[in-house]
Formats: sequence, C-alpha cells, structure tokens
Amino acid sequence: MSTASATQSGSGVDLSRIKRGPIVFALIIGAFVAILNETLLGNALPELVTALNVPYSTIQWLSTAYMLVIGVLVPVTAVLQQWFTTRQMFLSAMILFLVGTVIAAIAPGFELLLTGRIIQALGTGLMLPVMMNTILAIFPPESRGGAMGLIGLVIMFAPAIGPTVSGLIMDSLSWRWLFILVIPIAVFSIIFAAVFMKNVSEVTKPKVDVLSIILSTIGFGGVVYGFSKAGEGGWGHSEVIWAISVGLVALVIFIFRQLKLKDPVMDLRAFKYPMFALVTVLLFVIMMTLFSTMTLLPMFLQGVLFMTAFKSGLTMLPGGVVNGIMAPISGKLFDKFGPRVLVIPGLIIVALSIFLFTGFDETTSNGYLITVHIVLLIGLSMVMMPAQTTGLNQLPRHLYPHGTAILNTLQQVSGAIGTALFISIMSNGQKDYLKTSSDPQNPLEMAKGLIEGLHSAFWIGFIIALVALVLGLFIRKTKAPEGETRGGMGH
Repeated sequence: MSTASATQSGSGVDLSRIKRGPIVFALIIGAFVAILNETLLGNALPELVTALNVPYSTIQWLSTAYMLVIGVLVPVTAVLQQWFTTRQMFLSAMILFLVGTVIAAIAPGFELLLTGRIIQALGTGLMLPVMMNTILAIFPPESRGGAMGLIGLVIMFAPAIGPTVSGLIMDSLSWRWLFILVIPIAVFSIIFAAVFMKNVSEVTKPKVDVLSIILSTIGFGGVVYGFSKAGEGGWGHSEVIWAISVGLVALVIFIFRQLKLKDPVMDLRAFKYPMFALVTVLLFVIMMTLFSTMTLLPMFLQGVLFMTAFKSGLTMLPGGVVNGIMAPISGKLFDKFGPRVLVIPGLIIVALSIFLFTGFDETTSNGYLITVHIVLLIGLSMVMMPAQTTGLNQLPRHLYPHGTAILNTLQQVSGAIGTALFISIMSNGQKDYLKTSSDPQNPLEMAKGLIEGLHSAFWIGFIIALVALVLGLFIRKTKAPEGETRGGMGH
C-alpha cells in the first residue's frame, strides 16, 4: 500500500467535526480501570492463597495468565482494528472487561476467578492498542505529545496506585471488593463511550491469515509463558526451556510469513522507518528496567526493611503520583521542543537513580528511598511517551494499527523477560550468599542474602539503563510521510 493510497484512504473517515475531548476522556477512563486492574491483585495474592486454599504456585496464575492473554491478543489487534470500527472495538473491550470483573467478584473458587481474570485480560488486550491508534488518528503530529502525555498519566499512575489501593481494601474488606469497586467505573465507562465514542479509523476488512494468528499465539504466548515460569521456578526447568524454544521457533516462522504476505497480521514493514525501529528497541530495553524495579523494590521493602504490603505500597505511591503529574508535562514539552531535550536527560536520570539503588541496604532511610524512586519515575516519564510518539509519528497512516500493536506486544514481552531475568539474578545472588553463611535460616541472614541478590540485579539494571542511554543518543524529531498529515486529518 503506497503512501498516496494511504492518504486517500485516510480521508475515508471525516475527522474534521470530531470532538476530541470526550473521546480522549472515554479512552482515559477505560484505560484507567483496565490498567489499575493489572496491579490491584499483587498485594492480595497471599490472602487469596488462604481464602481459596490453593498453593502460591497456583495463585500466581492470576497474574501470569493476565500477562499471557494480553501478550497473545495484542499482536492480532492490528487486523481486528481493520475489521471493526473504533467504537465497536472499544465497547467490546470494555464489555469484556466488565463481564470478567463481575465473574471474578462472585467466583466461588479459584477456577472461576481465573476465568474472570482471563476475560478481563481479553478486554485490556483489545483496549491498549485501540487507545493509542485513536490518539494517532484524531491528533495531528504536532499536538500528539500532549494527548499521549494524558494517556501516559493513566498508564503510569494506575499501576502505581494499585498496590496502595489494594492494601487499603485488603486491610478492611474481603478480596472480592478488589473487583466489586471496579464494576461501577467500568459501567460508567461503557455508558460514556456509548454516547461519545466515534469511529476514527477506516474499516478495510483485509484477508485474515489464520496460520499467522496461530503462529503469533504460539510464539508470543510461548515466550511470555516461558519467561514467567523462569521467574517462578528457575531457568533449568524443562517446561521453561520447551516454552521459550517453541515460542522462538514459531516467532521466526511468523516473521518470515509476515514479510511475504500482502495483508500481514502484523506489518513488520513498520521497521523500515528508522526512528520507529530505534524507538522499539529503546522501549524494549527501558521496559525491562521498569518492570524489574517494580518487582524488586517491593521485595526489598518487605524482605529487608520488613514493611507490610500496605506500607510498601504507600512508600512507592509518591513516585507513581509524580510520574502521573509529569507525563502530560513531558507531552507538552515534547510538542514544543521535540524528543531529544526530554529523552536524553531522562535516560541519564534513569541510569543515575538505578545506580543509587545498588547502594540500598538495611540502613537505608524511608525518605531517601522514596526520593530515589521519585527521581527514577521522573526520568521514565521523560522517556516513555515522548519516545513512543516520536517512533509512531514517522509511520504512514495505514501502519498506525501495526505500529501500536508492535509496541504494545513488545512491552508485554519485555515485561515478562525483565521480571524473570531480574528475579532469577536476585534469587541466585541470595542463594550464593546463604551458601557461605554460618546460619542460613536466621531471618537477618536471609535479609542480608536478599540485599546481595538485589545488588546484583540492580547492577545489571544499571548496565541495561546505560545501553538505553546509548540508543537514546540517536533519537531525532520525526515528520509524518509527505501528505499524511492533511489526508489523515480529513481536511
């Protein structure tokens, strides 16, 4: 599909009279409940083990299955967005999410609770790419930063308050309230979107290649599952080796097939645009760092400083709030000055704060820890949305669904890889320390072992952050391909 034809098809949907405000608001509410839900359950897992009478290895599936479903579904959204209108996609996503939430709230046992979580994840997996694609469609490149910043506020703020909110609920109510309290917000989101959501993308109904969908499901599913299991039970497990190997083989075949098809499920020709390719790698690396700190910090707070789950959630809350405030500011600055002014200093801040993490031990004060965490999240807010917007801005309009699907998929995969990698580094460091300890069962010795393991993991995190910084030096402001802006905006 040439740029010219993309431009003409871009004017197939008249966007000149569309009210952007209500559409963005509908997207923000939907995204908020869907993303909040990802981290809401973390604090409740220990209580669910007791309440549902299942082992921890089983309860982990409430988180693992959620990531797995999103990792499998997001690659297919590029095709779905060409078959169904924006309105149909968004309302379907929110209705699925609501149904899953209701099932989870009334679930009598683990099996039905897991079913509810999987249906919720189907809604979330549909929602994220639709949200980004809609922003790309309704805003011209020169004002996308501010809009993406608002979305960034939700994407970063919702998971940050998740542990605190769930800690509060778990202190005074049963785990079912984690789902019951989400239901009215989801209902409001559906009603609001039914009134204000408009279709902003053209339905082209391309031929669907079923084999590609199967390969994508096995590929991304295998990799996410393999790395998730490695985080739980170590890398030598036969299940881990098989899942990752089968996943990688399926992905290689999937990639070759996409490059040959006239209507690929995920159009990898997006990588021909150099800034999009660079940003994809940069975000993959930075997401590994983000997920690792999100996983390792609560372990440090609870395992070394002996905080309760609620207190550790409260300790991490200020960073999340500051990040949420910074995201729209970064977006506005991006529109004014371009990406370099934000991304390079942001990456330096990220690397510096992870370097400071390597000095954390049992004497670290709460105030210092909160400050370093805030600094890290300020750095991340300067990188995430500006980099993402830069990469997507370079794509022609017909590649928007594919670009957003690629970025969202790789973020899920990098999250699974990052979490598994850092947890295994930390576990091995702790084991090595305890081997040399004279009293390995002593809680204080175990905490010291945890510190050793965390230091090793944060050092690797620091090296990865330096790699991201080197990549960030090459980022440049991008322009949409010739004629895309006018045609795409339907003037």
